[in-house]
Amino acid sequence: MQVTRLNEVKIYSLSTGPSLPEWISSKKKRAVQKKNVDVRRRIELIQDFNMPTVSTTIKVSRDGQYIMATGTYKPRIRCFDTYQLSLKFERCLDSEVVTFDILSDDYSKIVFLHCDRYIEFHSQHGYYYKTRIPKFGRDFSYHYPSCDLYFVGASSEVYRLNLEQGRYLNSLQTDASENNVCDINPMHCLFATGTAEGKVECWDPRTRNRVGVLDCALSSVTADTEIDGLPSISALKFNGALNMAVGTSTGQILLYDLRSNNPLVIKDHLYGLPIKSILFQDPLDLIISADSRIIKMWNKDTGKIFTSMEPEHAINDVCLYPNSGMLLMANEDPKMNIYYIPVLGPAPRWCSFLDSLTEELEENPESTVYDDYKFVTRKDLENLGLAHLIGSPLLRAYMHGFFMDIKLYHKVKMMVNPFAYEEYRKEKIRQKIEETRAQRVQLKKLPKVNKELALKLIEEEEEQQPARKKKRKNLPNILTDDRFKVMFENPDFQVDEKSEEFRLLNPLVSKISEKRKKKLKILEQQAAQEQEKEEEPEGKPSDAESSETSDDEKGWVEEVRKQRKLIRQEEKVKRQERFKEDQQTTLKPQFFEIKTGEEFRSFKDSVKKQKLTKKTLGDRLKLQEKLGTLSVSDTTVGSKQMSFKLKQSEQQKKQQEAEKQHHQERKNIRRSASHLKSKRGRRRPF
Repeated sequence: MQVTRLNEVKIYSLSTGPSLPEWISSKKKRAVQKKNVDVRRRIELIQDFNMPTVSTTIKVSRDGQYIMATGTYKPRIRCFDTYQLSLKFERCLDSEVVTFDILSDDYSKIVFLHCDRYIEFHSQHGYYYKTRIPKFGRDFSYHYPSCDLYFVGASSEVYRLNLEQGRYLNSLQTDASENNVCDINPMHCLFATGTAEGKVECWDPRTRNRVGVLDCALSSVTADTEIDGLPSISALKFNGALNMAVGTSTGQILLYDLRSNNPLVIKDHLYGLPIKSILFQDPLDLIISADSRIIKMWNKDTGKIFTSMEPEHAINDVCLYPNSGMLLMANEDPKMNIYYIPVLGPAPRWCSFLDSLTEELEENPESTVYDDYKFVTRKDLENLGLAHLIGSPLLRAYMHGFFMDIKLYHKVKMMVNPFAYEEYRKEKIRQKIEETRAQRVQLKKLPKVNKELALKLIEEEEEQQPARKKKRKNLPNILTDDRFKVMFENPDFQVDEKSEEFRLLNPLVSKISEKRKKKLKILEQQAAQEQEKEEEPEGKPSDAESSETSDDEKGWVEEVRKQRKLIRQEEKVKRQERFKEDQQTTLKPQFFEIKTGEEFRSFKDSVKKQKLTKKTLGDRLKLQEKLGTLSVSDTTVGSKQMSFKLKQSEQQKKQQEAEKQHHQERKNIRRSASHLKSKRGRRRPF
């Protein structure tokens, strides 16, 4: 059983392992099983679950007891009984099967659509009846309320065959040149057909009228997609009363709500291959879509990928066993694949042992190792000088690198680095020497950065060791913890003991640090001696302890005062040095650019502006009221009204003054002119 894992989802392939040919006798099969361990260990879930050359379609009956598959060559159908885990019957056909459907709960009523336009009906005993449609068929659906079969194909018409009357009815005329797929909604029996022009036409079987058209080809084209031709509809599936998934020939899946013309989600397989099958997995809200290369499972609400499967051979059809996590696949290979995904659901009732088997495998996981291949990245290939082999059969792309033959890898490595064995030998000798050194007496090795802090932590750990032994608690150590490893390696994390914060917060550290510095010197000189632990004298009275604590407090206060005095003195010295530097420095003239239309008066205006910006809004409003640029008045309603006068530049003020003078001059001219007219009118004739 092969196990693959993608996105934390385990997929068990139940059809892997060597298969035995059909023509071998049972005696020889038993002999091969005894000799070959791989044949003996394989899981043969259903006996002879294969086809002579290729399997084309696969389906499960409604009662879940029978699995039916069609294939070649010769064209045939095989029915497998899950209760007996073996082949129920096999029937050969006259031509290849395009698709088929099981009309009953078991295998008693089956309809086949052949590649030569024939429709063949089978009952429980075998062949029952055969008829023909006018054009080559591609898909069909069964309408249960009226017992009608709807056939679509290389024609604009949808042919209807009534099984109750046994005759053809009037066909439905579509606007398409050809129809590829069709489906009937199980809830309200809406009939939908996918056309070669990339449209989906929906029909009402009761009135035989078209009720809607969806242009899926236009919706599938986005800014990211690259399309060579017009996308046609290659897959169609209803889910519930309102949801419908449409697959295109360019590899996109569009999820629609029947009440909207726009798709809810657009998912691209990114392979450019036509979608062959679409399935819905309702418990986890997943959509299972498959093209000839890959099967993808993704969330129907967000479009986020759940997991995917990429088999060795091209996929023809996919079927999900009802209410379980088993996936059946028909492909371009004699063996039909069976996958079990525990996340999707439990194993079917007829193979319930799979659940216990997968649980045992999870308890005892085995790492898969590729003995004959070496995984290399693109950088490794460039170092080996094999970058030109990318795309050739010698390299198989996998995740972020490639698999290559281990023999080829060793040959190239020996040519590139002939002294690799010597380096490997020296590394092994060094490891052996370190192992022998580890058995000797361990010395205290302090880090390069924060040595005093490391020594403090070591002392605290030694003091707390007897208490931990009594309580039996293993507390984490900062020195051995990887999270704090950088603090003792990177010099940027060095504690600055001369900083003001360190000296004020840790006033007594100076005394303790002096002791530690002495201890560090002793450790550096001796490098192998351990200091004797100083034990406190026992039997002290309570008065002595209280006096000691009071002395410590006094010492702490005095130390704080001393540190503050030192800090003030240092600040004074720094100020004096700055003052001397300012006196020594010569000031250079600075030039400022004045805006056009403004006059320079003094630097006092800029100072006033800075002072104004620092004032509060209330102070600024009071100042503007005094200047007259702001007026506050009460309204009749009871609220207040504020009016502002905008500040004007010097140029605007000059313009206003010039306009006022001009208006005044014109008024004076008019007055003088009117005065002259009045004088002339008053003069008497001689």
